[in-house]
Amino acid sequence: MPITITGKNLTIEDVVAVARGGEKVELHPDAVERIKKCRAFIQERIEAKEIMYGVNTGIGEFSEVVLSDEQIQDFQKFLIYNHAAGIGEPFPEEVVRAAMTTRINVHAIGYSAIRPVITQLMVDMLNKGVTPVVCQKGSVGACGDLSPMSQIALALLGQGECFYEGVKMASDKALEKAGLKPLIFEARDGLGVINGSNVIAGLGCLAIHDSEKFLKQAEVACAMTLEALIANMKPYDTRLHSLRGFQGAVTCAANLKKIMNGSDLISGKYKTKVQDAYSMRSTPQVIGAARDQVRWAKSQLEIEINGVGDNPVFLADDKVVLTGANFQGTPISMPLDNVGSAVAMVCVLSERRLNRLTNPALSVGLPAFLTKGAGMMSGMMLSQYTACMQIVEQKILSSPAYIQSIPAAADQEDFVSMGMNSARKTRDILDVSHGVIGIEMMAAAQALDFREFTPGKGTLAAKGAVREVVDFLDEDRPLFEDHNNMLKICAEWKPLKAVEEAIGELSSY
Repeated sequence: MPITITGKNLTIEDVVAVARGGEKVELHPDAVERIKKCRAFIQERIEAKEIMYGVNTGIGEFSEVVLSDEQIQDFQKFLIYNHAAGIGEPFPEEVVRAAMTTRINVHAIGYSAIRPVITQLMVDMLNKGVTPVVCQKGSVGACGDLSPMSQIALALLGQGECFYEGVKMASDKALEKAGLKPLIFEARDGLGVINGSNVIAGLGCLAIHDSEKFLKQAEVACAMTLEALIANMKPYDTRLHSLRGFQGAVTCAANLKKIMNGSDLISGKYKTKVQDAYSMRSTPQVIGAARDQVRWAKSQLEIEINGVGDNPVFLADDKVVLTGANFQGTPISMPLDNVGSAVAMVCVLSERRLNRLTNPALSVGLPAFLTKGAGMMSGMMLSQYTACMQIVEQKILSSPAYIQSIPAAADQEDFVSMGMNSARKTRDILDVSHGVIGIEMMAAAQALDFREFTPGKGTLAAKGAVREVVDFLDEDRPLFEDHNNMLKICAEWKPLKAVEEAIGELSSY
C-alpha cells in the first residue's frame, strides 16, 4: 500500500520508508482539493494586482521591487537559477527523497498556493525513482534550504541532473526515461518548491531514525562489557530509575536487563563489587538522557514535517496573505545539534568502558590488553587508541551550529539557523559512532572468552555476531581489518538484529 500524504500525519517512519525503502506515495484527495483551493485564491489576488512577496515582487533585499506581469513567470525561473548555488558532493539519494517527501506534505496542508501539477510531478518523481542531484553544501537554514531545494526545482523544469536507475544524467533525459514531462513555472511555483527547511528535515528524519537504533545497539555493547567486567546488577533495576522519573533511564535499564537475562551474574552466583565505576553503573542515566533528547528531537521533527514551513502563507478561507519566517530552521537545527552531542556522549561512555576492559588495574582479573601474551603481545592496546581518535572527532563535531549565524542577503537575513551544518554533522557523528561501538563490542567479545560463566542470552547473541567477522585474538595481528569489519556490521545494525532475533525487540521509549 502506498503512503498517503495528507499534510497532517506524516511520521519519521513514513519518511524513512519512502527515502530508503522505495515506498510509493499518493496525495489524499482532500489534500489535492486544498492545494487547488489555495491556488485559486492566489490567482484571484494576482489578477487583482495585489502586491505579494515572492509572487510579484523580488525576494530578500529585493522584496520592495515590484514585477510587471511580463516578468512574473520568468522571475520564478531565474529565482531557481540564482539560488541553485550549492557546492560539493551530492547528497545520497535517500536524503533528497526524504526532502521531497516532506515538501510534498507541506504542499498538502494547503497554504503554499502552488499549482497542483507541481506537487504531483514531485510525487511522480518519487514513485518513478527520479532523484535530483543536490549538492550537500550551500544552505544556511533560513528562508528555507534555498540552495539544495533549488536543485530539486531545477529537475522539475527538466534542467540540472538526476539519478535514475543508479545513473546520473541530465534531468530532461531522466524524466523522459521515466515517462514524465518537465513543467514551466508560473507565479509562485518556484518559491513554493524551495522556501522551507525540507532538506534539513529530511536528513534529520533519517538521523533520528538511526539514532534510535544506535542507542539500542549501544546498550547491547554496554551489556556485553558489563558482563565481561562482572558488574554489580543492582544499578540496572528499573525500580531505581522509576523513582527518579526519567523515562529514558527506565527504558535503558530495562533493555540492559533484557539483554543480560539468563546470565550467571543476575543469578547471584558471582561475587561483585559493592559499587562499580560511573562508566558502568551510570549507563542508564547517561544513555537514558540521550534517549530523552532523541525523543524530544523526534517530536520537533514531526511537528516540522506536518507544519506550514513556507513564506508567504496563503490563508484562502480568511482571504489573507501572511508573511513571516516559518522557513527558519532553528526549531529543528537545535534538536539535531543536541542529538549529535548526545550520540557523542554515549560514545565517550563506551570508550571509558573499553578502557576498563583493557586496563589490568581495572578489568577484574582480565589479562592486560586482553591478550594472554602481554609483553610479547600488545593485544587490543591500539584498539583503544583508535576509539580515542574517533571520540575526539565527534567532540569537534559536537560544537553547536545553531549559534553560528553569519548574516546574509545584505543583512535582510541577518540571523540564520545554519541548520544544514547541524544535520550534516549529526549524520557524521552517527557514522563515526559505529566504529566506536564496534571496537567496544570487539573487546567485550574477547573479554567474555576469558570468562567461565554463562552470559545472558542477548549477550551471547551479540558475541556471536562479532565472531562472524572477528576471530578471537590469540596472538597479535593487524587489527585494521577487524576494526573495519566491526564498523561495517555495526553500520548495518547486525549485532542489534542478532540480539533482537534472540530475545525480542528492545524498547526505544
